[in-house]
Amino acid sequence: GQKIPREYVIDFVERNRSFFEPLQPSFFELTSSMAFDYFRAEKVDYAVIEVGMGGRLDSTNIITPILSIITNISLDHTQFLGDTVEKIAFEKAGIIKKDVPALVGEVDRDSVARVFTDAAVKAGTQVYFAQDEGLLKESYLMDTGKWYLDSAEYGQLFGELGGVVQFRNAITVLGAINLLKAAGVDIPAEAIREGFEHVVELTGLMGRWQVLQQNPKVVCDTGHNAGGWQYLQIQLDDELKRHKHLYMIVGMVNDKDINSVLELMPKEAFYFFTQASVQRAMPAEGFAALAVSHGLSGVVCDSVPSAIEKALARAGQDDMIFIGGSTFIVADALPLFLKENE
Repeated sequence: GQKIPREYVIDFVERNRSFFEPLQPSFFELTSSMAFDYFRAEKVDYAVIEVGMGGRLDSTNIITPILSIITNISLDHTQFLGDTVEKIAFEKAGIIKKDVPALVGEVDRDSVARVFTDAAVKAGTQVYFAQDEGLLKESYLMDTGKWYLDSAEYGQLFGELGGVVQFRNAITVLGAINLLKAAGVDIPAEAIREGFEHVVELTGLMGRWQVLQQNPKVVCDTGHNAGGWQYLQIQLDDELKRHKHLYMIVGMVNDKDINSVLELMPKEAFYFFTQASVQRAMPAEGFAALAVSHGLSGVVCDSVPSAIEKALARAGQDDMIFIGGSTFIVADALPLFLKENE
């Protein structure tokens, strides 16, 4: 959970400026290079590398890992990755490599599964589908906001991350652990229990159905595509039964399948349509116009802090405020609720 030192970032830029400035890399490409450099300098035992977008042409794809994981497939970054789930699956399958086992967390159609199976055959490796492995015997979200998970191999686990989607993620994690152990990685059962129960504390991970305050209850979540919102929809519908009113502070970025997400947002809620402080943010006015066409209603706010101020002024003690639609919306909101040292 420790951040890279500021001095290392400055030194990396100074050392490599003459090389990368003529190339004009993206922010992600440059920071990926810095991460690899830092992991090498620190001699880390294991590095978990997340693809930026797609996989086949992603800057992270220069590595040869000991395990490749594809969580799920939904329409996202369609102007770059393709306009069907099969085309997107092909791009994501680009991380599958020779003699490196591949794990797919969730697949809901045969045509997508076939893309991964074909890619594995072509690469000369084996692909596994976590949902077929029978890894969980029972699971449910407890009143505490944690997941109860009765795993087939490690007994009772308690997942710290909130959100309905975390049940699916837990299956993927357990599948990954089994493949890593088969490859000779020593992962004690106690470490697995600790990891599930203290993942936020250990990693600093934020924005996964994170409760920011109570009375009124304020929750943020970084779900930003239809794959994430199919689970957020379930959870928000449940919250509607528990709270008098639901207020939604939402905005999205331009490269998402915005209409599919808006269709999943609760129509009974009152909305504060806004935009994050990044160039990619869809202007709040345009986002609101799209939302209205999906039966949603509310007011337009020019910034996330403004939307939060208005929502808090309007909400009663028994109400709930949700903040999301984009990782950048959540990023703008968090400093208003968390102390600097957190």
